[in-house]
Amino acid sequence: MNAGEARRLVIEASHALSAAGQADMVWGHVAVRDPEGRGIWIKAPGWGWEELEEAHEQRLQLVSYEAEVLQGTGAPHKECHIHLELLKATPDLICTVHTHAVSAIAFASLGHQLRPISHEGALFAGEDVPRFRSTGGLVSTPALGKALAAELGNAPAALMPRHGLVAAGTSVPAAVMHAVLLERACAVQLKAMAAGEIRVQSSRTEAMDKRAECWPDSQLEAGYRYLVRRSARPLPGC
Repeated sequence: MNAGEARRLVIEASHALSAAGQADMVWGHVAVRDPEGRGIWIKAPGWGWEELEEAHEQRLQLVSYEAEVLQGTGAPHKECHIHLELLKATPDLICTVHTHAVSAIAFASLGHQLRPISHEGALFAGEDVPRFRSTGGLVSTPALGKALAAELGNAPAALMPRHGLVAAGTSVPAAVMHAVLLERACAVQLKAMAAGEIRVQSSRTEAMDKRAECWPDSQLEAGYRYLVRRSARPLPGC
């Protein structure tokens, strides 16, 4: 991967997340690690995901690990520290995602454990999703970014109560799909709890087996490619 490919992937991933319903006007962002080690590629503040295009390079920024804009114009996102600190903490990660997914915010406000009642819920292998509780405000400092990275650990995604979610992956498709699957798991459980008490869920063993069977890299890639196609040309009835 070169810098041009990294820029293209930021745009593609942003469109995919928008197609998945996680857009929030000009808020939320995707970051891809710069292949030359200079920092992250991320959209410039003030633009929506669907507004990013390869023809408008000024809508993207290269931000250093010291939070300085190396390419692009304007100031970096106030929350660039989310991505900078996650990627500094785990060298294997390629992409990080932060969104204000509605179902994730609603579910996090209840304080319930995320349970493996669906394929999506099995992403966490029967364990509860990590939750970053240090602040419900902006992650606008390196210290808060480091605390978020510590809370995420090796998990695919984490809830940020009173705020949104964060997801990460060793590939762009994995990071995007981890965000999508967490949002869907929260939505399914919200519907179940609205109807009554949850009585049936996977055991820890089944949840671990389902994670391996349902969410290998090939399936994350397949889901991601569907979202990319959908973002390019909405399907009938969508």
